[in-house]
Amino acid sequence: MTTTAHPEKAPGTAAWPALDDRHAAAGRALLDWAAAADGELSRLCLVRGGRASGKSHLLAWFLAGAGTDQRTTVHATVPAAGLIADSVAWELGRQLGYGPLPPHRLLARVAADSRPLLLLLPDLHLAGRGPADHAPADPGTLVDELLVPLLGLPHVRAVAETGTTALLDDTEPHVIDLGEAPWPDAAPPPAPSEEAPDADAAALLAAVPRTADGRARWDEAPPAAREHVLDAVLGTEDGGTAAGSLLADPGFLLHGSATAITAALRDPATVAPAGLRAIWDRAAPHLSGSADDDLARAAVLHAAALTTSATLTEYLRPLAERHLWTAVRAHHDVPAAAHCHLPHQDGTLLVADALGRLHRHDAGTGERTGVVPTPAGLRPFGLAAAGPEAVLLFDGSGPLFPLTPDEEGPAGTVLGHIAAHHGTAALGSAPSRPTALGADGQSPTAVVGDAGGAVHVWSLTSYRPLPHSRRLHSVPVTAVTCLRLPDDVTLVFSAALDGSIRLWETSGEPMAGPVEQRPALVTALAAADTPAGPLLAAAWNDAELHLWHLTSGAVRTLPLLYRCNALTLSPTGRLTLSGPDGLHTLQLALDRLRN
Repeated sequence: MTTTAHPEKAPGTAAWPALDDRHAAAGRALLDWAAAADGELSRLCLVRGGRASGKSHLLAWFLAGAGTDQRTTVHATVPAAGLIADSVAWELGRQLGYGPLPPHRLLARVAADSRPLLLLLPDLHLAGRGPADHAPADPGTLVDELLVPLLGLPHVRAVAETGTTALLDDTEPHVIDLGEAPWPDAAPPPAPSEEAPDADAAALLAAVPRTADGRARWDEAPPAAREHVLDAVLGTEDGGTAAGSLLADPGFLLHGSATAITAALRDPATVAPAGLRAIWDRAAPHLSGSADDDLARAAVLHAAALTTSATLTEYLRPLAERHLWTAVRAHHDVPAAAHCHLPHQDGTLLVADALGRLHRHDAGTGERTGVVPTPAGLRPFGLAAAGPEAVLLFDGSGPLFPLTPDEEGPAGTVLGHIAAHHGTAALGSAPSRPTALGADGQSPTAVVGDAGGAVHVWSLTSYRPLPHSRRLHSVPVTAVTCLRLPDDVTLVFSAALDGSIRLWETSGEPMAGPVEQRPALVTALAAADTPAGPLLAAAWNDAELHLWHLTSGAVRTLPLLYRCNALTLSPTGRLTLSGPDGLHTLQLALDRLRN
């Protein structure tokens, strides 16, 4: 039944399209629910009704005008038909600005996000994927794993379409029931044969073209076969074996339904090749809801498979190498807090691990080549190197520390002065506390960002009493880098807590506006002068990596499969990322960046 409306509290309907008489009451009830005071009504509103009764039309009507009133603003909308909890969580995370997150991490981020959130879930009763006896096929699994925990947070509300099912009846929801009768003048509901494609496994497999030696050509398979064959074989008597064969076929992983593969791998009963679940966990969030072409999907799968499956890696490599970027190294066993290039040593990286220890690594292979002694108790979160053993360290708690074999030598004097300058400034003013440290990988130049939004440029090899400084932001800086060009021009890039990236050419005034601003945070920046022109790379905490071609202004977006604390970019287009998930290297196709 529909709860009594409170018209004096509801938003005006001028911003919404007109509804017919039959559904005007339901629309008003939905607006009343959205506008109700906290605690007056349930935070869950269920829209019920039979097939073609107008449920989806009502939700589309609500969404059309929702942004005109703060009380009705919808923060994320995910049509749930055919999706499992992971897929819904990834899309909710994207729309809420967190990036694609698994359910447990999404719940943690929403719990930490104090803003009131309104979620819209059309077709919740049609959620689930796979054979009926598999847990991922049950809409209740999505409800129990994701929606109920979300509604357990006091600042989350949701509108969900549940058909004529009893989904969520035990949560004391607010219910708007459109009844069993179809919407007037609506097209008749499709017959079952039109709604669901032929699910006969043998017929779907027979429709897949094959090579002369019998290998399936999934790139030429009919869309219905690629989309539904895995679900179909899982429902057969020997479904485990047949599904295992499909999941062992690299061509199917590349061209088959990402949603179906995700659901199948979430079921422990599904037989899968060794390592595939780990690979798919890395790749699937970036494949879900994406319209990317085969090359983009190959690049993501190839990056996820490195060091885990040699067979899948080699199958995908030729396709991945035709894309804008290709993963070339993955060291999952090297979790890192920071790393930097050693100047004038393009082949060497300096890496700080989670315990604060410093190691040199070969930039080409990623292998460890040496150790740099560090004082006990330091936890570097930023590095700027003046030489192989002369390094300025940024401790996560704020101070800068010089690290040199000879504290009285030239390098020790310069780095010690920089650290002392910022330490003294921080003691006198909290906004002067360092919050980020970056460097130019090709020259001994460093830049410090602080809590007041200022950036300070230093030479790491020549003594300067004061840095070259500008205030670029009004909030704390989260990441900085700099780039010295051949004509002695120095570019400084900084990112701050307001989601902005700013550019300052140090011989003039900073750009008036941000280079980019998004509802996310930059965790790392890197820049390099390449044969294609100067490039800036920015890693965001919503699992995106943006490449900005400075001379043309073109921006490309890459998926971030791994959490990123630090970035380095070489003149040859080698992009190295480090973070809790290890040390990973991509090769950029520089000639394609401007196309």
